[in-house]
Amino acid sequence: MRFDYLLSLRPSGSPHRRASLIFERFMTSASAARENAAPATPGAPASPLRGILFLIASTVVFSVADVITKQLASTLPPPEVAWMRYVTFALVIIPVVLIKGGPTLFRSQRPSLQVVRGLGMVGSSIMFIQSLPHLPVADATAIFFVSPILIMALSVLFLGETVGWRRWTAAAIGLIGVMIVVRPGTGSFQPAAFLPIVSASSWAVGAVVTRKITGDHALTTLAYSASVGSIVLSALMPFHWVMPNGTEIALGLCMGVLFAIGHWFVVMAYRHGNASLIAPFSYVQLIWAGTLGYLVFGSLPDSWTIAGAGLICMSGFYTAYRERIRALQRKFSA
Repeated sequence: MRFDYLLSLRPSGSPHRRASLIFERFMTSASAARENAAPATPGAPASPLRGILFLIASTVVFSVADVITKQLASTLPPPEVAWMRYVTFALVIIPVVLIKGGPTLFRSQRPSLQVVRGLGMVGSSIMFIQSLPHLPVADATAIFFVSPILIMALSVLFLGETVGWRRWTAAAIGLIGVMIVVRPGTGSFQPAAFLPIVSASSWAVGAVVTRKITGDHALTTLAYSASVGSIVLSALMPFHWVMPNGTEIALGLCMGVLFAIGHWFVVMAYRHGNASLIAPFSYVQLIWAGTLGYLVFGSLPDSWTIAGAGLICMSGFYTAYRERIRALQRKFSA
């Protein structure tokens, strides 16, 4: 899923908070995606090439996980598939929290914001999974890449950030790309194409709320996300539950494990290099999504989807370039 949203937020705030945002972005899907990255680990040599390779590896893992998610969503209700993902996530992260810091790490200085953030993330996950039975993985992935634009807009409205005309222009080009993929008003239009947009919007809300959470450890944020998602989805299960067979249970566990591995790859990637350098390589996921979608489901992106995805990538690359320029300007003006 989606790392380019990392570039839509300035690299301020604690390393713990930035690391948690990176880890969480891919709870929705493998495109993504994904906010501010943690700096290189103290004492660890920075290796941009290694960071790029970790990020590319994560896009492969997340693409495979998305394909499994699409397969599961064709036979199980999407909320149940999301529940499988969150329960697996909780089973991984909560023991880590208890080992690292004990029950004190479950105490947040801003618990209400943590809950809102968790609701945004789980809402994003449900909407994206809901789209997969109706859309090719590549299309859903490309549309979700609108999330950095939404985060940028919400940051202006609610965080008072300043965005220059160059980044607004890049955002407009990205939106045009999304409209080309969605193609409203044409015979190729599918109403389900709006679901990844709703998913990206919900993710953007959670991402912006993350900027307001200060003082909490990364594991606290992750524990809240896992807990909120698991509780909300468990409450929905009596209304959406379908008994999975053995194959579906195995695929669900595999999906959860792949997402956990992908999260770790993302964290490692941003520990080895600058976000503005590494993040654009997240668009490689569009290649894997298209290839795996064709190999598994026989769905090949059409020329319109490829053209729209190209504009979205151009928008993301230019945003990365501008973010790098701004970072250099701040460095030399300090």
